[in-house]
Amino acid sequence: MIRLLRKLTRDFWAWYERHYTLNVSIAVALFALQVVHLCWLTGEPLWTKLFEEPLFTLDGPAQWLIVLVDYTEIPALISVSLVYLHDLRSGFRWRPVMFLVLLNSQWLHLFWITDEFVAQTDNGSGTSLPAWLAYVAILIDYLELPVMFDTIRKLISAMRRGEIGVLLRKRAPSAPGEREEAV
Repeated sequence: MIRLLRKLTRDFWAWYERHYTLNVSIAVALFALQVVHLCWLTGEPLWTKLFEEPLFTLDGPAQWLIVLVDYTEIPALISVSLVYLHDLRSGFRWRPVMFLVLLNSQWLHLFWITDEFVAQTDNGSGTSLPAWLAYVAILIDYLELPVMFDTIRKLISAMRRGEIGVLLRKRAPSAPGEREEAV
């Protein structure tokens, strides 16, 4: 069983390495959606706390968009964590560890201090948790920002190395009627 797990792990990381730019691109795309969520946190609950009136209020389809974006946070956390675990496979460094800690603090926010709690606390609804905890939740969400910038930097670096072009050349046929090569 252990041998099988080692083989599966080796095979996964070999695949991940071959498709590194694609994997980082997916991670960045999922992570970038979280900017929408951060804008909502800033403009509605946080702005209301600071200035006693929201910068904007979301209702209807816009509110559903925030909910949908919120559901992309779990795949974003997993895909971006893989980026930094991949970094650590080449040797221990504190920077990827720090980004993993910042990134994975989001799980606390996801499963303990929810956006609903933040919104309830902000609009005066009763809750059994202390109000200051809502702002801890917001702070936890902002811990994503340095990780976002670094992940985007990693994507740009991979693109500069020409890995996107290599990936696209392997996928696209070079002549009419030619079959696509498996990546």
